[in-house]
Amino acid sequence: MSAVDYALLERQVRALLEDERDFIPNAANFAAFVYSELPAINWAGFYLPASDGLVLGPFGGKPACTRLPKGRGICNRAFDELRTVVVDDVSATADHIYCDSASKSELVVPLIVNGQARGVFDVDSPELARFTSEDQAGIERLVGAFLEATSI
Repeated sequence: MSAVDYALLERQVRALLEDERDFIPNAANFAAFVYSELPAINWAGFYLPASDGLVLGPFGGKPACTRLPKGRGICNRAFDELRTVVVDDVSATADHIYCDSASKSELVVPLIVNGQARGVFDVDSPELARFTSEDQAGIERLVGAFLEATSI
């Protein structure tokens, strides 16, 4: 797999979102963009806080779990710990929640605004160990551009 040009993708994200501040259209376009532009991805989307955990937001890919119970799963871990979580093999992670059995690895970036998590952006891959440190830094940059352009 060739290297992803995250600088180019960031410029494209900024252009895609430059004239809109509303969360729903920006999140929908952002998820669709990441899903379509990153290689070896089978899902990309948002989970947002709810009283009982996290609830599904805009995404690209197959239908997903609607609710992730508080305290369970990789998305809740990233949300609670305010840090990106990368899992090379989801089958080796006891608290992984399977929404798509084809997913083998996962990267979750928390949406941090004023020091508080406002949700997460989750990316899944059908390949083991799909996400490198370059992917983590690049996807975090893309999420940063999304947050700068969006009222959340």
